[in-house]
Amino acid sequence: MTSTARFDLTIDAADKDIISRAASLMGTTLAGFVRSAAKEKALDLIDRDSRITLSQRDFTAFASALNGAFTPNAALQSALTASSQVKRA
Repeated sequence: MTSTARFDLTIDAADKDIISRAASLMGTTLAGFVRSAAKEKALDLIDRDSRITLSQRDFTAFASALNGAFTPNAALQSALTASSQVKRA
């Protein structure tokens, strides 16, 4: 079961007329149109906010670091050695 919440909005008459006309063109109610448009815009903004954008230089450096040779530090090397000794036992 989904819960519902009320949201009141006050807009001027000219804006309401424009939105009402658009809702009519979409074959939906004013409330349905506003709900759909607001949700679409919100999801777009959330999606954009969750992305990381790199310059070409930064992307090249990042890709090189991922694709380059990896040498484990002392702590990781110790853990790998201990792990392989446990497997042999």
